Amino acid sequence: MDEKFAILEQLREARESLSTRHLAERTGLTPAQVASAIRSLRTMGYQIMAPKRGVYRLNAPTSKLIPYEVQRILRTAFIGHEMRYYEKISSTSAVAKDLTVQQDPSSLHGAVIVAEEQTGGTGRLGRAWVSPGGGIWTTIILKPRIPIDRLFMLTMVGSLAVVRAIKKVVDIGALIKWPNDIYIGDKKVGGVITELSAEGPIVHYVLVGIGVDVNVTLRNLPPGLRESATSLSAELGHEVDRVILLATFLREFELRYNQVESGEYDTIVREWKSHSWTLEHRVRIHLGTRVFEGDAIDIDDYGALIVRKDSGTVERVIAGDCEHI
Repeated sequence: MDEKFAILEQLREARESLSTRHLAERTGLTPAQVASAIRSLRTMGYQIMAPKRGVYRLNAPTSKLIPYEVQRILRTAFIGHEMRYYEKISSTSAVAKDLTVQQDPSSLHGAVIVAEEQTGGTGRLGRAWVSPGGGIWTTIILKPRIPIDRLFMLTMVGSLAVVRAIKKVVDIGALIKWPNDIYIGDKKVGGVITELSAEGPIVHYVLVGIGVDVNVTLRNLPPGLRESATSLSAELGHEVDRVILLATFLREFELRYNQVESGEYDTIVREWKSHSWTLEHRVRIHLGTRVFEGDAIDIDDYGALIVRKDSGTVERVIAGDCEHI
């Protein structure tokens, strides 16, 4: 175990003040190493008080998404066992792509990239994904054993995992707007984006990116988003434990990912329908320059939206923008 986390464990278990001497004896570190570990922990956001010189007490854990904190409550078989953490980067997706160039994607299966803030996050169709501090911005790297024509279901898996995690942790009933947005009421709180690298039927890797406005202050969003977006903290009136929410999301993701790998497609589709905000809505579909309106009547076993157009004909929409009207 890393020296600083060995010290943290001692402080966490003691629930009282411990002297440098006691910490050194219990961890096998020198007093200088103990002092260095305390400084490192404080820079990571842990509130460690010193009632008197050479005596320390843990007042509160960090609110940051430190991998150590997430992994200690994770309980997954493979998702998140490797985590890369960044305070501020362009995007977790960019880091994930770089890693797949440096390493065999098979060795990265289940790895999670997480950042406190992104400066260049992107959503579907290259749109900017505003990612200020207080959210969960993460990308999961996968080397799936899933037929390429079923890979859209990983977007469904990510969306379901977000909705279920929100319900379990804060008891809010979020819904999914096809194909990849998470809403509370009529305001967007998160989204999922799936990218893949493939040659023909051979899938090299899949990246599932997730963004959730957890403790994001709405006034920190661009003016154009403030009326259409929300955050969990804005809905609740208090901040949410992001570590618990991220760990819960990763567990929910792994559960449904395993179902897809096992061919349990119907299970995923049924659950997605039960959390859909789009089905039974009138929608406007944008397919490049082609636009049409109709009623969203179903989603098929491949994740395509089935729309009955005003002409009475039925169209299967695999990709595109879906606007509720």
